[in-house]
Amino acid sequence: MSLRLKAAIVAAFTLSATAAVTAADRSSASEAAPSVISLTGISERNAAPSAGTKPAVIFAAPREIAQPLAPLADSADVKADNLAALVNAQGAAEDVAGDMKCLAGAVYFESKGESLEGQLAVARVIINRAKSGRFASSLCGVVYQRGQFSFVRGNSMPMIPMASESWREAVAIAQIAMEDGWNSQAEGALFFHARRVSPGWGKRQLAAIDNHIFYR
Repeated sequence: MSLRLKAAIVAAFTLSATAAVTAADRSSASEAAPSVISLTGISERNAAPSAGTKPAVIFAAPREIAQPLAPLADSADVKADNLAALVNAQGAAEDVAGDMKCLAGAVYFESKGESLEGQLAVARVIINRAKSGRFASSLCGVVYQRGQFSFVRGNSMPMIPMASESWREAVAIAQIAMEDGWNSQAEGALFFHARRVSPGWGKRQLAAIDNHIFYR
């Protein structure tokens, strides 16, 4: 056999061996490559990863989580510890009419600018009179009874500035008195007069609040 033929055989054998090794490497690399990850899971073929490979990540399907809302505070649970807080809780003056307007009007004209305790005492006198059987049976009847309240002129009362703070307080006090929402220092009183006068009444004095003295 000639030298050229031997060299050709050796070269052919070397190329064949190299090609076989390359094909084997490519096959191994293909088997080691991870499969594509699905958002809903992985294929059964990759369910149990072989040693040396990282486990596939599985994304759980999104779900809605219901979170309970905090309970709202009930306004009825708020309790005032003083008369001023109770008056403020009444808010803006309501559009009152009838007996409520008569009561609030009397509070406004008889005790405007005085303490809330003084205003409440005036309101209680008018309510007590309507319940006593000794005066008119309605609040308007008590307020407009002849010769009882100096602010009454011709069976009517003067105009009231409805947007004033004094009117807001008078309405709030009237509402509190009607609901018996706060004890007055002059509970049971049926009469009162200004401190500047001395009518000489033979009645039992119950309280002296601001500019008025209250009697039973």
